[in-house]
Amino acid sequence: MWKFEAGGRRANILSCRSVVKVVGSVAEFWGGTPMHIVHQQGRRLAVAALLCLICTCIVRAADEPTLTKEQIKNFLLTAKIVKSQRTSKGITNPWRLTLTDGTVTHDASFQPIEEHQAVKQLASGTEMGFVDSYKYNIAAYQLAEMLGMDDMLPVYVERSWKGDRGSLSWWLPVKMDEVERHKQNLKAPDSDAWNNQMYKIRVFDQLVYDSDPNLTNVLIGEDWKIYRIDFTRAFRQSKDLKNPKDNLVRCDRKLLEKLKALDANEVAEKTKHYLDKDAVKAVMARRDKIVEYFQKLIAEKGENEVLY
Repeated sequence: MWKFEAGGRRANILSCRSVVKVVGSVAEFWGGTPMHIVHQQGRRLAVAALLCLICTCIVRAADEPTLTKEQIKNFLLTAKIVKSQRTSKGITNPWRLTLTDGTVTHDASFQPIEEHQAVKQLASGTEMGFVDSYKYNIAAYQLAEMLGMDDMLPVYVERSWKGDRGSLSWWLPVKMDEVERHKQNLKAPDSDAWNNQMYKIRVFDQLVYDSDPNLTNVLIGEDWKIYRIDFTRAFRQSKDLKNPKDNLVRCDRKLLEKLKALDANEVAEKTKHYLDKDAVKAVMARRDKIVEYFQKLIAEKGENEVLY
């Protein structure tokens, strides 16, 4: 039978019964005289047993269920944490936790960072009203859901672990990050598909105004699928865009329509536990400027040159 896996691929899952049938049909080509029948049957049984064992492993690996977004959220909120290790990625060094509900076992990233400083000296300069908060991860995911971009971010929820409150996100099936891709000088086989994903990420980065959009936060999965993670330093109070001429080149048509339809009251309601009123106002002000910028670009270059 066919089983659809993550990403829409399909895998052929063989039953042990079908394996035995295959072995039987292959055995017919071995031929032989009657004195070899016993040996043939023994070989058939041995090969069938081996293939059944292999088949069982395949089924177990492939039978891990593909969960819906809501099921993933529930799993992250309720599954038991059975293992933990500190990672070395990023500035905040999040924890990699292993969770299980008795049926599904999966890893998740836990970030308990919650830092507020009136003045913070950074490599990029001095920042006033500095915030580094796990809450922004959750706010970013909720905003992505409203824009139909939640497939480009891991599911984020809020959870406590060992007395700390933090964001917990589904561990993504990635092969590398952007830093590793550059080191290996790798290029996506479909440059148009790659660029279209990056255009969306850049629009989203402008909307949430991430002050730390480093390349380790751009992950690459199967079939060159791009994911964006770690927004703990996003949602600054600035109402301006960052280098729009370089960062806003093209835009997905559906995303632009979603941006136009984005409602301040809905944003405030969805993110009320994670963003204050000033942060929401800043998001909407940047939304206005993103839409205005693309409308001007369309007037100058034509819709087909700007939208896809």
